[in-house]
Amino acid sequence: MQGILYEEPTIWLFLLVSVVMGGWLAWMAGRAIALTWRPSWQLVIYMLVLGLFVRFIHFALFQATLLTLHYYIVDTVVLMAVGFAGWRYTRANQMTRQYHWLFERAGPFAWKPRPGAVIKPELL
Repeated sequence: MQGILYEEPTIWLFLLVSVVMGGWLAWMAGRAIALTWRPSWQLVIYMLVLGLFVRFIHFALFQATLLTLHYYIVDTVVLMAVGFAGWRYTRANQMTRQYHWLFERAGPFAWKPRPGAVIKPELL
């Protein structure tokens, strides 16, 4: 897998920097965007910038290449996946907590209408 997902000598550095550290920041950014009721497309902009910071950490600490499109895309895709998961998880919590008479949980990332609830289509 070296050369496809990461350029460091071991996958543990990639997992530490991109998945654990960057993933935590991405989750928190997704959570912050959801808590302020902003749309999910704004998360894309945040993750593009966060991808640059993650590339810099790889460069500064582990002598990886700073300006490489391939690894920037890999890091950004990982960050977007975690960020959107954080956004959706938080939004599901909001919808079921703040509109508990309309919605109930349908898993960690989803909600569904309560039986008998009349809901506008834009809320679904």
